[in-house]
Amino acid sequence: MDADYITPETDADLLAECDVQVFRGTGPGGQSVNTTDSAVRLKHRPTGIVVTCRRERSQYLNKKSCLKRLRERIAEAQHVDPTRIPTRKSRSVKRRMVESKRVNARKKNLRGRVSPSDE
Repeated sequence: MDADYITPETDADLLAECDVQVFRGTGPGGQSVNTTDSAVRLKHRPTGIVVTCRRERSQYLNKKSCLKRLRERIAEAQHVDPTRIPTRKSRSVKRRMVESKRVNARKKNLRGRVSPSDE
């Protein structure tokens, strides 16, 4: 995807960048879903992202929710995690870690098997 792509402000502009395909939805909804081309599939040409929506009985509402989902997907694809700035542990933190390791080691050494000569 192009890193400096800017998403259009209006739905009409975004829709102009898409290939729109309408088809019959499947699943629940009865006759109104099975007889009308209410499901919508949008393919965003610049990015290649494909979004499908067939939840509503209305093609208009499906197109609106497709555009919303497409905007989210484009924003997701453009997101770049900020670079991590490595940090060092302070001397006191290191000292506390070493001390807690010593305490745990002593504890675990006391858990050892008792030999017959110790009884």
